Amino acid sequence: MVTISLCMIVRNEEAVLARCLDSVSKAVDEIILVDTGSEDRTKEIAKRYTCHIYDFPWVDDFSAARNFSFSKATMEYCMWLDADDVLLDEDAKALMHLKETLDPSVRVVMLPYQIAFDAEGKPTFSYYRERLIRNGQGMCWEGAVHEVITPIQPILYGTAAVTHRKVGPGDPDRNLRIYEKQLAEGKVLSPREQFYYGRELYTHGRYGEAQKIFQAF
Repeated sequence: MVTISLCMIVRNEEAVLARCLDSVSKAVDEIILVDTGSEDRTKEIAKRYTCHIYDFPWVDDFSAARNFSFSKATMEYCMWLDADDVLLDEDAKALMHLKETLDPSVRVVMLPYQIAFDAEGKPTFSYYRERLIRNGQGMCWEGAVHEVITPIQPILYGTAAVTHRKVGPGDPDRNLRIYEKQLAEGKVLSPREQFYYGRELYTHGRYGEAQKIFQAF
């Protein structure tokens, strides 16, 4: 059986953190929680589940925080979740089965991410994300927002879905602020970053600017 470090970055997640950890804690061997500046009971709640709690100053870079969380992992695989994600009972069981059967030569496990639902709660939109990453293989998060790990073979596609259950509104301007801060500092956006920056401009009604970015992309 392979071992898993759950690696999370959190900030002011007292409303959802226990729900997340309750859903996954029995399926992982270690929980790494990196706090980027909570002012609520997030760390107090986290202490019920783990002693591996670290502070990391927020620098407008999700990859920096996620890479720090992965650096603290000691198990064979790093798994990431956001605080408003959950594993349904059947998916937690599927993750346990995956642990028991996974060939340790697999470097990346892609799992479904369910992010939209109908009135009955059935998923209407899901896609695969790199969810379990073989520790110590040099794979790192990239991108200040919409962060991603480029998978390397061997890759396995599994069935244990992660369900996104957002509670309350987020900050609709955060990603745009981060991109524009990077541009002001002279960063050249990668094609992937251009796409997401163009999308942020579009959703903020800045259509002329969005058009130019999409054309460059």
